[in-house]
Amino acid sequence: MEENLPKSRYNVAVIGGGTGLPVILKGLKKLDANISAVITVADDGGSSGAIRDYINVVPPGDIRNCMCALSDADPTLIELFQYRFNTDDDFLAGHAIGNLLIAALKEMKGSMSEAIDFLSRFMKIRGQILPAAPEALVLNALFEDGTIAIGESKIAHHRKKIQEVIVTTTSGDEALKASPRVVDAILEADLIVLGPGSLYTSILPNLMVKEIGEALLKTDAEVVYICNIMTQLGETENFTDSDHVEVLHQHLGACFVDTVLVNTTEVPRDYILTQPNEEYLLQVKHDFKGLRNAGCRVISSEFLSMKQGGAYHDTDRVVEELGHILNTTKLHRKNASDVNVY
Repeated sequence: MEENLPKSRYNVAVIGGGTGLPVILKGLKKLDANISAVITVADDGGSSGAIRDYINVVPPGDIRNCMCALSDADPTLIELFQYRFNTDDDFLAGHAIGNLLIAALKEMKGSMSEAIDFLSRFMKIRGQILPAAPEALVLNALFEDGTIAIGESKIAHHRKKIQEVIVTTTSGDEALKASPRVVDAILEADLIVLGPGSLYTSILPNLMVKEIGEALLKTDAEVVYICNIMTQLGETENFTDSDHVEVLHQHLGACFVDTVLVNTTEVPRDYILTQPNEEYLLQVKHDFKGLRNAGCRVISSEFLSMKQGGAYHDTDRVVEELGHILNTTKLHRKNASDVNVY
């Protein structure tokens, strides 16, 4: 989709899903960079899950949110794209218009890639939106007690310590192939950003697609992990920042994360005690020694922004740091042969 990729100074690939990814993408538009957003296709909850089950399409929710983040379209059109039908609207209850449009275009065009390219032109997307795989995938979690949870939306409910996650096709085969242009986006990137987002259910589902994992180990781009501010129930309870990175390295079998962005601002105690939902627990603890032992450069700063009733990353501060990393590492890209086996 060359018309959406004007000649820029840098190439940046962002990998993830959930609510954190669009926040960073919106800020990255300020940089002189071609942006590629690689988005998980293992979501099986809510509107996205219902649509993937009925229409045999990759879950469109994260794709929709990332499109809106990178869109230069009229704000009213973006608002319409994000509009979700009321819960009393029977069949359409809870569905976002953008999700339905993505699914419809996939049927019309015959492939998700063509559908997204068409809609990206219509929405004036600055960059490219790339589903991690060409088909919906299934996220499986193996817990330390030997039991298994099947389905992204079911994993956290078990409240068990996760040993590893595995991604398969809906028929149970290993997820091997990435969507078109995903591997090239990773190998041609000057900077690769992981997160922010749920470690096991937003970031790792992308990395466990075989071609994506292999590309991350081959790339000579700077790989930056934006560590979560809060732990999550059923996923990262009692995790430190180094625990997050250790899980990433264990799943790919190598120390591939170069730099970790860590928030040092204390989350208000009243928020921790009166959280509006039970998704988060405590602030992620620091283990800078553990991060350095994992071969990571640590960049710590006041990245916290309390807004919309939650603890989020400050987009401007994070993007400012990512821009600085781009400017200082462009001429010193690492050699892939330097990756250490974990």
